[in-house]
Amino acid sequence: MRGITAFSAVAALWLASAGSGIAASSLTVLCGVDEMWCAAMKTAYEAKSGHEISVTRKSTGDILNQIRAEKAAPTVDVWWGGTGDTHLQAGSENLLEPYQPAHERDMLPWAQNFFAMSGGRSAGIYAGALGFAYNADLLRELKLPAPTCWKDLTDTAYRGRIQSGNPNSSGTAFTTLATLVQLFGEDEAFRYLSALNRNIERYTPSGAAPIKAAARGETLIGISFMHDAVTQKQAGYPLVIVAPCEGTGYEIGAVSIVKGARNIEEAKRFVDFALSPEGQGTGAASGQNQVPSNAKSGLPLAAPDISMIKMVDYDFATFGSPEERSRLLRRFDAEIAATN
Repeated sequence: MRGITAFSAVAALWLASAGSGIAASSLTVLCGVDEMWCAAMKTAYEAKSGHEISVTRKSTGDILNQIRAEKAAPTVDVWWGGTGDTHLQAGSENLLEPYQPAHERDMLPWAQNFFAMSGGRSAGIYAGALGFAYNADLLRELKLPAPTCWKDLTDTAYRGRIQSGNPNSSGTAFTTLATLVQLFGEDEAFRYLSALNRNIERYTPSGAAPIKAAARGETLIGISFMHDAVTQKQAGYPLVIVAPCEGTGYEIGAVSIVKGARNIEEAKRFVDFALSPEGQGTGAASGQNQVPSNAKSGLPLAAPDISMIKMVDYDFATFGSPEERSRLLRRFDAEIAATN
């Protein structure tokens, strides 16, 4: 009910803005978070600024590809949301504009470290741990064991019953790939992915799609960020959320201004809003459960407690580099995707 109420409120505010006398603005934002949060952020920023903006939802890898393709003549001003290592890659390719946001000093240490790592080109707006979730009703109906570890997912009992994102388009899935490499070592990680591949029903373009499919009972297990699973569970779906026993990785979602943005001053104002408690509060208001980066922001009540989860020391600098990302994706396409 909370999810339905939040969606209805967002939809009402968005529709109301059409006739509210909001001034036209050509600010263009590509959004890498859940559609409901994209809508809530658009509505909140328009109400705050008095300017109408364009917000389009895309998967993180697709956003990076678009910004690359438009390097000579960008049509996008702001990239908001999506995994931080992909933002770091864009920054290293000189696709992003440095900016010192108004709320940078209020950021939690992990966000301040990320900002410094990006050379001031990207600011962390939220954090979330990777994991998976299974549909408890379907598991019981199929009389299957409950998985608790990454390596459990290679059990033949789950053949054709798992969904994961495609790391070429999904930032979530690339975080999964990078996490497994850091947990097991690269060659062992690819042996694991090869075994897992036999159980994968589908690689989805979006990283949140597998968890939504598991929630609806369309598949048994979805690999995704745990906060996305919490959102589905809050909506009443029978999900059991798992922090894998071996440990797991995490994301820092980011916001960046595109180099050559046509509306640079409005883009800066949007980034400032995205880092403010008010802007970050749009996440919880739209049913999202990431941990916000501003120390003055309220923590969603159902947000997973990252401090209680066994984490890898995620190497954003390495896996955010164009060379490493491209190399791992080439190996994934050659050894894994080609077999499914």
